[in-house]
Amino acid sequence: MNLRYVLKQLGLLLVVLSLLLLAVAAWSGLQLLQDEPAEAGAFRALLIAAVSGLGAGGILWGLTRSTRPQLGRREALLLVALTWLVGAALAALPYLLWVHLPDGPAATHPFNSPVNCYFEAMSGLTTTGATILSDIDALPRSLLLWRAFTQWIGGLGIVVLFVAVLPTLGVGGKRLFQVEAPGPSPEGLQPHIRQTARVLLYIYLVLSATQILAVWLIGRTSLFDAVCHTFTTLATAGFSTRNASIGAYQSRAVEIIIICFMVLGGVNFGLYFALIRGKLKSVWRDPELRTYLGLMVVGSAIIVLCLAGQSITTTTGRPIDASAGAAIRYGVFTTVSIATTTGYCTADFNTWPFLAKAVLILLMFIGGSAGSTAGGIKVIRIWIAFKVMLSEIERVFRPHVVRPVRVGSTTVDDELKLATLAYVVGIVILFVLGSGAVMLLEQWTGDGTCDYTTAASASIASLFTIGPGLAMVGAIENYGWMSSSTKLVLCLLMALGRLEVFAIIVLFTPRFWRGD
Repeated sequence: MNLRYVLKQLGLLLVVLSLLLLAVAAWSGLQLLQDEPAEAGAFRALLIAAVSGLGAGGILWGLTRSTRPQLGRREALLLVALTWLVGAALAALPYLLWVHLPDGPAATHPFNSPVNCYFEAMSGLTTTGATILSDIDALPRSLLLWRAFTQWIGGLGIVVLFVAVLPTLGVGGKRLFQVEAPGPSPEGLQPHIRQTARVLLYIYLVLSATQILAVWLIGRTSLFDAVCHTFTTLATAGFSTRNASIGAYQSRAVEIIIICFMVLGGVNFGLYFALIRGKLKSVWRDPELRTYLGLMVVGSAIIVLCLAGQSITTTTGRPIDASAGAAIRYGVFTTVSIATTTGYCTADFNTWPFLAKAVLILLMFIGGSAGSTAGGIKVIRIWIAFKVMLSEIERVFRPHVVRPVRVGSTTVDDELKLATLAYVVGIVILFVLGSGAVMLLEQWTGDGTCDYTTAASASIASLFTIGPGLAMVGAIENYGWMSSSTKLVLCLLMALGRLEVFAIIVLFTPRFWRGD
C-alpha cells in the first residue's frame, strides 16, 4: 500500500477544509466589526483552528510531496475513511477552542468535552444531525454557520468536493469517488470522474441558491437563517439554528419550502443531470423515484390518519388539538423529514400513537434514493432485496424456472444481488450490535437510565444518519446526557452509515493491510 500518497492527499484535503474554516472565520470577523461582541471568542477559535489545519495539512503534504502517484482500491478506501475520521477532528476544533479560550463560556458548557465536540462535528460531516447541545440558540452565529456548513460539505461528500476541486488524483479519483458515493451503483455521469463531481457540485450549488432565496423571500426569515437551513436541508442533515428546530418559525411557508427541498435532497442526483439533458420521461419512469415518492405519500397518509383528533405537542412545547389541517401539516412534514433522513422537527413525534411511530421507524430504515444526500438502506436496495425474496419464493415450488430480477428495464446481475443482500444483512447486524453496545455502555459508564427503545433508536438514528430517535433521544431531546464511550460508539455508527459500512469495516481485516 502506498501510505505516503494517502497521507499526501489527506494533507491536501485538510488544507481545503481549513480554507473553508478560514472563510467562516472571515465572516465572523466582519460580524465582530459590526459590534457583535459574542463573536470575539468564536472568531479566534475559528482562526486558530484554520491555521492549525493549514499547518498540519501543509506538513503532511510537504513530507510526502515527492511520493509517486498511486491510488488503488486499498488506498482509496483508506483515504476515504481517514477523510471522515480526521476531518471530523478538524471540524471539532473550533468548538473546543471556543470553550477553552479566556473569554469562552462557562466550563459546564457541553463543548468543554473533546468527545462532545467530536460527536457534534462527526454528526455534521456525516449529515446525521444528532446534537449534544440543549441550548443551540446560545451559540455564536459564526459557530452556528460552521455547524451548518459542515453538513452542507458532508451532504455531497467531502471526497466528491475533493475530487472536483483537486486535479492531482488523476485516474485514482474514480476509485475514490466510487468508494464514497452512496448507493449500490455509483456510476459517473460523465466519462471523466472529475467532470462528474463538478456536475454534481453545480447542481448542488444551484439547488442551494434557489432554496436560500425561497426561504429568505417567501418564508421571510433572516438571510442568516435561510443560509444555515438551506445548508442542512439539501444535505438532508437537520442541524438547525433554533432550539425548537423548524417549529420555532411557526410558518407554513417555511415548512412547505423545506418539505420540497428535503424531497429534492433525497432524489438521486443523477436524475437531475438526466433532467438537464431533457430526458423527462426517463426520469419519471425511474422505478426508484416512483417508489421513493410513493412511500412518502403512503407514509404521510397513515400518519395523518393516526394524528387526526389527537393532541400534538409542537417543538416549542405548545399543545394543540389535531384538526385535519394540523394533522396534515405536522404529519407530512415529519414523514418527509424522517423518510429523507433529514431529522428536522416541528412536533414531538415521541408522543404520537404507536402506529405512527412504527411507520417512522420503518421509513428510517428505508431512507432516500441511491446517489442522493439521504441515508438509510436506500429505496433501490429494498426494492432489489424484495425482488430477490420473491424470486426465491417462486423457486421453492418452481425450482426449474430461472427468472431474472429486474428493476424497471434493467436486469440485476448476481454480483449486485449479492452485494445488496450482504449490505442489508450487514446493516441489520450493525444495528443490533449498536443497540446492544449503547445499552451496555450506558449501564456500565452512564447513569443506567437508558432503556432499549432509546438505545435502539439512537443506533438507528446514527447508523442511518437521521439524528432524532425515540424516547430519551426524541424530537425535543439531545444526546448530551450520554457517556463519552457511548458517544464514540455512535460516532463510529455515523461514519459506518455515511460510508455505507464496508469502507470502514475493511480497515479491520488483516488481509486489507497485508495486500494479498
